Amino acid sequence: MTPPKVPTLTPQKAYKLLQEDPRSLLIDVRSSMEYLMVGHPVGAIHIPWLDEPDWTPNPRFVTQVRELLLGGATCADSDCPAIILICRSGRRSAEAGAVLLENGLKRVYNIVDGFEGPLDENHHRSTIGGWRHAGLPWEQC
Repeated sequence: MTPPKVPTLTPQKAYKLLQEDPRSLLIDVRSSMEYLMVGHPVGAIHIPWLDEPDWTPNPRFVTQVRELLLGGATCADSDCPAIILICRSGRRSAEAGAVLLENGLKRVYNIVDGFEGPLDENHHRSTIGGWRHAGLPWEQC
């Protein structure tokens, strides 16, 4: 079975949605070290999809996201907050989003180019795309 395709948002459209609907959730699915050391969007909730040391999918990921949504209650499509996922480049958040959709969650979005964006011709990130490149609010520990 082909995993469901997760709708995408540019970083700017994701930020706008977060401003317009404060109930929306921005979930950073990167590893703990990436979240802490590379930086993350201001207000992002950290729930890793893959994390060190094993780099296997988080078996509690769907449950942890559900816990953020009304204590695990199911919400109707029309009143469910948007779940906006971000990772480094958009690949892991797309995988995590597909799992959320497969488990019945609605209004799941993936941020195109993630936090750091794709590699440029010099193998550097944050120079041609992503949340940080867009100049959106972020912080670092």
